[in-house]
Amino acid sequence: MAVAGCGTHTARVVDRNGATVATADVLTETEWTRTLDAVSTARVTIQPDGDCCNRLGRVSTWRHRLMIFRDEQYVWDGPVTGISWSLGQVELRAQDVLAWLDNRVPHASRTFTNVDLAEIAAWLIEDGYAPDDPGHTVRVVDPAGVTGSRTYTIGVGQTGDHLRQLAEAGIDFTAIGSTILLLPETHMANVGRLSDVDLPEGLEVAEDGASLVTRWVVAGSEDSGAIGSFGGVDPYYGLHERYVEMSEITDNTSAAEAAKARQRVSRVVPVFVDTQQVTISPDAAIDVPSLVPGWTLDVTSASTCRQVSQRLKITGVRVQETGGDEDTPGTESVQVQVAASGAEAA
Repeated sequence: MAVAGCGTHTARVVDRNGATVATADVLTETEWTRTLDAVSTARVTIQPDGDCCNRLGRVSTWRHRLMIFRDEQYVWDGPVTGISWSLGQVELRAQDVLAWLDNRVPHASRTFTNVDLAEIAAWLIEDGYAPDDPGHTVRVVDPAGVTGSRTYTIGVGQTGDHLRQLAEAGIDFTAIGSTILLLPETHMANVGRLSDVDLPEGLEVAEDGASLVTRWVVAGSEDSGAIGSFGGVDPYYGLHERYVEMSEITDNTSAAEAAKARQRVSRVVPVFVDTQQVTISPDAAIDVPSLVPGWTLDVTSASTCRQVSQRLKITGVRVQETGGDEDTPGTESVQVQVAASGAEAA
């Protein structure tokens, strides 16, 4: 049975051509995250030794990418976006491979009619990388199960924004290493369980009432005049309506499908469980590299007045390690954020 353990990290800086620029085996600080439907970040502080200092002096943002390994297992990858050189150390800050899509625009005009959103998302990603691919793969875990019609115009809008807007209509995405995963919002595959014994310092359970919407109205492009809605008065919460414009939508059916997808995840007040700065016990029955946003954990906790015992979707992961010194051993902290919404309740 896999357990969380106490991981040790190393890092590698890689050039656009694939060559290794520097290998960092002495890290005084490491932090990497994973995020659902967003770009994740990482940071390492390197204590250079030997020729490593000269090599790190040549590192440049966007030219080079940071790869992080936990117990020699590849867990994170993305372009270096910030560098700080100081006496005896170098700090590298990076974003995952999705960050390139925030610096790309559509390179072709394309219209989709009644197509699964996973197919549209895959096209957006491949089109975004097409003129200059830093090295990526796309894995469609399962179709979104939501179809729609969309129009994209060459040179109009950032590709990353288009992808996030699509995620608001019934599909999830996340980056693991250099692979971009596409999966339905209703994906419920499980990667482990957590209970109070695995969180000895406690956790926080919160409700976000601002996220409650029982009826959505979605308007498409101005030229199409498309509009659709889904939902209504909830017998428990009453009526909470929201209007949103999604200019890439081209027909009423797609607008209604987008409204339905939004209502599915907002029809109950979301419950969030956050381990905050608490270290998950090294004995917890989870495999840290398998903590992927979009997958789920079974969480059971009676440590707060709001008891929780259900399958919750992973929305964020943060892993930190300090290298320690001669007097103080290094420590690793694994934090996970999970949430329940209408999709998980279903």
